[in-house]
Amino acid sequence: MNEKNFAFSINHESDIPKYQQLVNSINNAIAKNLLSKGDLLPSVNSICKENKLSRDTVFKAYSILKDQRVIESVPNKGYYVAGETRKVLLVLDTFKAYKEVLYHSFVNNLPDNIITDVQFHHYNIDNFKTIINNSVGKYYKYVVMNFDHKEVTSVLNNISNEKLLLIDWNIHSKPKNNYVFQDFGKAFYECLIEAVDLFKKYKSIDFLYPGFTNHPMETITFFKKFCKEFGFEHSIITDPKEFDIKKNKAYIGVSDRMLGIFLEQCREKDFEPGVDVGFLSYNETPMKKFIYKGISVVTTDFKELGTKGAEFVTKDEPMQCYVPTKLIIRESL
Repeated sequence: MNEKNFAFSINHESDIPKYQQLVNSINNAIAKNLLSKGDLLPSVNSICKENKLSRDTVFKAYSILKDQRVIESVPNKGYYVAGETRKVLLVLDTFKAYKEVLYHSFVNNLPDNIITDVQFHHYNIDNFKTIINNSVGKYYKYVVMNFDHKEVTSVLNNISNEKLLLIDWNIHSKPKNNYVFQDFGKAFYECLIEAVDLFKKYKSIDFLYPGFTNHPMETITFFKKFCKEFGFEHSIITDPKEFDIKKNKAYIGVSDRMLGIFLEQCREKDFEPGVDVGFLSYNETPMKKFIYKGISVVTTDFKELGTKGAEFVTKDEPMQCYVPTKLIIRESL
């Protein structure tokens, strides 16, 4: 074992418990390669003396690190760094089929010594606060799918910018933030233009934007812009109870629940998707190419989103980029 001359920095005025400050110091030192596998850590007595801490505080910190498999102890020799295992926190909104693609792409592109914890905030600010506040200092990197709430930014300020990657939605972000976003506005609009000849088969277009969705309103803005520029009659349906499909209409949906209702009504009314009525769904899932000869989608590349997230974790470099949005034409349109 190599003994490292490692010094802790304890702020006795901080709201962060002193044992947690010790945990954070060691995790950060390993992340920055100041401590490596096999390095001997300072003794409990020396930490107590140099930092004016109780033995219980130091033992608690070392016990937490042992539970996390960051350090080990050898009788009569002390504590040492057990390995270079690092923990990453991935915070998603909800777990849907396309998020599963993102998740698997993320974890499959990480080396074996990186462990991923996954949490879901479900667009609830209290859940979000609890997840973030309880995780500060416990992870090597944080990959967070944020959402539209005024308190999100202040909560994320508790995480060092170089450790934080925002993904999916450019909402409440700062210019200095690391991010991998999709474009819910202009890129969506360009996909609609690509499909303009297919939309011309129908008399009008309805956008299904139910009250329970958290999809960005930016998409609605660019949908209206598209319809105005190309002369399409259009409307926005926000109440699912008002959704009654009509022949010679096209529909755009951001909810798979609404897609299910559309397909049920097609069966009931004997409408053929892509002939009598049209449907363009938001977000690709593994099953959409098999449903009713295939559902047309406009989607970002969730596999690439996961890959870029993993790249941020493995490369100690800033990241700011957008993942492309594409149109996939199938029989439903």
